[in-house]
Amino acid sequence: MQVVKIRLQQQKGLSPELLKYKGPLHCACMIIREEGILSLWAGAAPTVMRNGTNQAAMFTAKNAFDGILWKKHEGDGKLLQPWQSMISGFLAGTAGPVCTGPFDVVKTRLMAQSRSGGELKYKGMLHAIKTIYAEEGLLALWKGLLPRLMMIPPGQAIMWAVADQITGLYEGRYMKKNASL
Repeated sequence: MQVVKIRLQQQKGLSPELLKYKGPLHCACMIIREEGILSLWAGAAPTVMRNGTNQAAMFTAKNAFDGILWKKHEGDGKLLQPWQSMISGFLAGTAGPVCTGPFDVVKTRLMAQSRSGGELKYKGMLHAIKTIYAEEGLLALWKGLLPRLMMIPPGQAIMWAVADQITGLYEGRYMKKNASL
């Protein structure tokens, strides 16, 4: 559905009579008919790379910020205040997009290109990275970073505030009981 979403977004601002795709189902059917079913998975490799790298960066950064800012370390039993978790979570939420920018740009470019127009500009993830770098420069691999930073860190701040409180409640209730047994 990511390919369908991006193709529909490319039509933004066009008048209804100029739209190639009339909605999500129509878009998916047109892509399958014109480009083959595998085109619905265009950009899958950089998506996997982006998501995996994002999670690794975010969890590593969250633990690092907890230790640096609050002297909180994994398994020490210390419960952060929600505002502390929010600060660490917000900062950790910036690490993911910064680390994964190139994968996000490549994912979008691969999903946006259509096979129906003839030759593909990008042949795959590595080819796209090389092409973007050669044609647009290094910083082009982080296009769209600012909007991602406006969206992801605030969400991570809220998520970590809740997750840390739930984890703290669980540890306080069950870990101490099990330790005394």
